[in-house]
Amino acid sequence: MRCLVTGTAGFIGFHVARRLLEDGHEVIGVDAFTAYYDVTLKERRNSILEQRPGYRCHRVRLEDEPALERIWSANPPDVVIHLAAQAGVRYSLENPRAYIEANIVGTFIVMELARRFPVKHLLMASTSSAYGANTVMPFREDERTAHPLTLYAATKGATELMAHSYAHLWALPTTMFRFFTVYGPWGRPDMALFKFTKGILEGTPIDIYNHGNMQRDFTYIDDLVEGIVRLVACVPEGISGDAGDRDASLSPAAPYRIVNIGSGSPINLMDFVEEIERCLGRTAKRNYMEMQKGDVPATFAAGDVLERLTGYRPQTTVTTGVKAFVDWYRAYYEA
Repeated sequence: MRCLVTGTAGFIGFHVARRLLEDGHEVIGVDAFTAYYDVTLKERRNSILEQRPGYRCHRVRLEDEPALERIWSANPPDVVIHLAAQAGVRYSLENPRAYIEANIVGTFIVMELARRFPVKHLLMASTSSAYGANTVMPFREDERTAHPLTLYAATKGATELMAHSYAHLWALPTTMFRFFTVYGPWGRPDMALFKFTKGILEGTPIDIYNHGNMQRDFTYIDDLVEGIVRLVACVPEGISGDAGDRDASLSPAAPYRIVNIGSGSPINLMDFVEEIERCLGRTAKRNYMEMQKGDVPATFAAGDVLERLTGYRPQTTVTTGVKAFVDWYRAYYEA
């Protein structure tokens, strides 16, 4: 199978591409290697992928439609896994334009090319942030998501709506997956686990928002990848029935569905910090702060749809996942 994967130099895209290559698939990688965080880390990820047969990397911005079309038409993919995006909830407060260009415009171009050069399945990343101000937990895929709290969440919610319209108009089989606080080796430097580990090792204070009164549905990267890879074969076909249909994640008007990929086991933020401390054998200097704009007190994924479709539920414990990250971090940075 030939897969076009966007964001292959990024944290999640790298792991997905590596798994697909290990499974014997061909991967066409697309990444802009933007300077949102350390480009060296992106180059290192990409160099690992380039050592494997069946991988080709194209350094292209998604907004460059002519360039992306040349890649696409020269190597027509069977499946597209669109993971590239301007990530980060807090950075959206500083540079909102980057989210419009990458997340809205870039995703539109991916969908346009999938329409013009049809694929068997278009899979695209969304986020748990799409649930916004919702407070009923666990978050279920058929809940309304009309109240985003950040521009990042708004752009991701917009791409869900855009994708539904394309699925309806052009019979384009589409799956959107909502990620829940993904962590693990090769993670992004702007994410909590990375910043906490770095701060504790360097003896500098770590910022803990809302005085630690937060819960997150931390999802280990290998569990996320397993869910994505299994969903590739779960192509939405037809539409759901009435409101009583058991497949509430499937659209009533298009071959389109939304699937949560989360651990389904929210962890208190302070328990997460203490797990990092245990792994490092050091105590953090804690800088307790108020809740930051756009943050939510808790996230919690309902995993029933993923399990019904794929037979899989994320299963990696925080103890195992944090240790894997810390081991990688110490080896990578010789810390």
